[in-house]
Amino acid sequence: MLLLRYLTFNDLRAKLGGRGRMTIYRYVEAGRLPKPILLGGRNYWVESDVDAAMAKLGTAGRSMQADQT
Repeated sequence: MLLLRYLTFNDLRAKLGGRGRMTIYRYVEAGRLPKPILLGGRNYWVESDVDAAMAKLGTAGRSMQADQT
């Protein structure tokens, strides 16, 4: 049985090294991060999808650090 872990915005932000709200949503808009899903009126990200996106970009520290705001 596959269990999905959902990340809140704050969880995602911590996973990305404290990136700002606008930076994260720019990543989503550019396709660098998956789109959130709406559950109970709040946005959540599937952790495995975020991990896959980070792996596709290379290590998160190198790939996303240049865009840090």
